[in-house]
Amino acid sequence: MIQVSFEFFPPADAKMEQTLWESLQKLAPLKPRFVSVTYGADGSTRERTHHVVMRVLRESALTPAPHLTCIGADRAHILDIARDYWRAGVRHIVALRGDPPAGTASYQPHAGGFPYAVDLVRGLRSVGDFEISVAAYPETHPEAPSAQFDLDNLKAKLDAGATRAITQFFFDLDAFLRFRDRCVALGITAPLVPGILPITRFPQLLRFAARCGASVPDWLRNRFDGLDEDADTRRMIAASVAIAQVETLVREGVGEFHFYTLNRAELTYAICHALGVRAASARTAAGVEGRA
Repeated sequence: MIQVSFEFFPPADAKMEQTLWESLQKLAPLKPRFVSVTYGADGSTRERTHHVVMRVLRESALTPAPHLTCIGADRAHILDIARDYWRAGVRHIVALRGDPPAGTASYQPHAGGFPYAVDLVRGLRSVGDFEISVAAYPETHPEAPSAQFDLDNLKAKLDAGATRAITQFFFDLDAFLRFRDRCVALGITAPLVPGILPITRFPQLLRFAARCGASVPDWLRNRFDGLDEDADTRRMIAASVAIAQVETLVREGVGEFHFYTLNRAELTYAICHALGVRAASARTAAGVEGRA
């Protein structure tokens, strides 16, 4: 059975919060393994992240997974946040180095903080028996000196106590499959979960890809060429691209996916439906139709 998880970002105003909550309610019947809630690039949304996580705990049956990063705080403060989450009932955290603040030339560890994600993972393990997800980069982190260095860093995070790796989004399926083979060859046995980004706006995708080092193949550019003012067609193309992507990965033995929803449910819901990930009533109906 295919398993899924969903990522959201903390809303900046009341209207965006309503959209977020409507999306959560739409996707909740699909029984995701967890729903993660991001930080801003420099950790600036920490309080809003906490608010969303607490609301998910109070008002839904979903499992929240807040992001924690090394940015902008010392070790004691980050571990206090982790302890607060543990006491509140949070048992899953996404541990990341984090992106440097805008205008900063390069990443500099916070004085007295956790330098990198591997150090953060070790710190979280000292607080409680969290499920810890970390990031993986099929096409290599843009700041890594080499692909092997990046892969060794992933193994170090898993060896330090992380339980799963979620990949950056990608569109080159061969790159992911080669990366998976290299993980296996290095002795990585933890789940490697593909991160899937349904495309809502192509210029936005290009900005995301430039920041994280994901390649955008020419065939994908051609699919969206000329559709800047045609939202309906963009959605249909986006759904077909993502459905083809996940169906191919399922044939290659992938059984779990993480969706970067951008706080919208429609495309993710459609892709999950095509995967056979459906609400209980829909699965029952499909079974009845199959026996008719």
